Amino acid sequence: MARKLKILPEFWRSEMGPERLTDSSFDFRRIWKRAILLMLCVALVPLMALAYFDYRISRQHLENEILLRTDRIVSNTKRNVSFFLEERKAALQFIVQDNSFAELDNDQRLNSILQRLSKTIGGFIDLGLFDSTGRQVRYIGPYDLKDRYYGEELWFQAVLNVGSYISDVYLGFREEPHMVIAVRKDMADGTFFILRATLNTATFNDQLVYAKESAFGDSFLINHQGVLQTPSLFYGEVLDVFPTGELKRLALSFPLVTKENQPLDTTDWHGRDIIMGYSYIPYTSFILLVVGNKDELMRSWYSARMKIIAFLLGSSLLILLVIPWVATSLVNDIYHADLDRTVAMREAAVAVREAANAGKLASIGRLAAGVAHEINNPLAIINEKAGLLGDLLSQQAEDDGQTVKMLGLIDSIQRAVERCASITHRLLDFARPGEKRNQAVDLQAIITEVLEFFQKEAEHRDIDLQVQIPDDLPPLSSDRNKLQQVFLNLISNAFAALADGDRLRITVTREGQGQVQIVVSDNGHGISEDNLQRIFEPFYTTKSGKGGTGLGLFITHGLVNELHGKIWVESTVGRGTDFYLSLPLQG
Repeated sequence: MARKLKILPEFWRSEMGPERLTDSSFDFRRIWKRAILLMLCVALVPLMALAYFDYRISRQHLENEILLRTDRIVSNTKRNVSFFLEERKAALQFIVQDNSFAELDNDQRLNSILQRLSKTIGGFIDLGLFDSTGRQVRYIGPYDLKDRYYGEELWFQAVLNVGSYISDVYLGFREEPHMVIAVRKDMADGTFFILRATLNTATFNDQLVYAKESAFGDSFLINHQGVLQTPSLFYGEVLDVFPTGELKRLALSFPLVTKENQPLDTTDWHGRDIIMGYSYIPYTSFILLVVGNKDELMRSWYSARMKIIAFLLGSSLLILLVIPWVATSLVNDIYHADLDRTVAMREAAVAVREAANAGKLASIGRLAAGVAHEINNPLAIINEKAGLLGDLLSQQAEDDGQTVKMLGLIDSIQRAVERCASITHRLLDFARPGEKRNQAVDLQAIITEVLEFFQKEAEHRDIDLQVQIPDDLPPLSSDRNKLQQVFLNLISNAFAALADGDRLRITVTREGQGQVQIVVSDNGHGISEDNLQRIFEPFYTTKSGKGGTGLGLFITHGLVNELHGKIWVESTVGRGTDFYLSLPLQG
């Protein structure tokens, strides 16, 4: 029971749980159960579907690969066998075309030809010369076959009809398995003769070695009657009969219906799953069969299948363990959020008060604008009267020392009036919202105007103001009022961080792709890493109790975004802070 409680949300075992469920707008128990069920479905269903499709696709891919491999082995072996037979038949045809019957009717000549054939292409056991009656008039080989009559033999009749013949493996007069190739040559007197060669069956069987060396399984030849023409590993020896019913079940139909290789995924009569490919050898009655044990060929996939199953089980177990913990954490967060609603409401009230303070600041700004406007009128009168007084005094004798002193005082009055007028005009410019539109803006003029607000404070605190702006910097197409507000906030923050005698530097550089970069850099006390992460958040201030509202940099960040620019900050405690602005030349 204790282990169960560890994964349950806190409200489940909390003494105030039932009361919270009654008073709350959330049914936490229902949320918790639904969250677990939904996350299990979202996680397990795709995982199982992915494992299933991977299982099916990987198996299908390997089966297709085995069928393609079977097809390649069958094709390559078929070429080997066909080339072996065609090469030897072509050699015999060349001999009968290059020699007359009289030249071949000579033991020494025929023996010389057999020796050359054995040394060059190989695979021959004997040579025999037959006349048109079917009698073997000359024979070179290990058997006593001279003067034997073959007129009734199948191979002899086939040569009469076609002109050449490659026989099946049969016993014949020598009573042991062998196969022959025979070719006919017609002579001018209307007669003909036949040259026949017996092939070495061991050499012939070697043409199937490619399939066996491919570690595929078994490969052998049968004829159209299902008689094995070469030895097989699992289906018998030479001249054993391949079951006719098995041939039909394996879709090996006779007579010949196709010349294409036919890979099959089937079972043999022993009940084994096999992959079999077969192809007909052209101009012969041979059928090439290549048979592989499917279980052996699929062994790599069986190993991969176990890995897939193990991965699926392990992943499912992990999901079943993690999801209840995640759901519990999420519902606990909601539960705590519900418990903290009153705290959140108090924080919201504080935020409302801060917003009200911001509204008061805006009202003060409007009031200051009104005051500045009202001050301008008496300042204009003072300036006018001082100018008139100066004109009257200037008409008196210039060598009157008292008059000169009065004129100097009047000049001081006019300069003070001009300064007051300049201050009120700047105050009106910043207080006036202006139109929200882009216009050609002189960046140097804006920075200079903003710095004038801090000129007296900088002189009083001995703060070194440095401004570096390229002479060839073109005007920006931007919002003048927003830029003024951005620089006012950044420079005001910098002054708050500076001690007497410190330095403030503003550097402007032009970058590629139509951008300009401004760096407002101070060597003040810097900003800690924790504060740096939250510096652009609303109502976040490090000057709590010192008049800070926490809105200055938040508003600055928003204004820079509205100007399609970027702002970021770098700072080191004790060394100073750099604010970076990147603004487009064309807003």
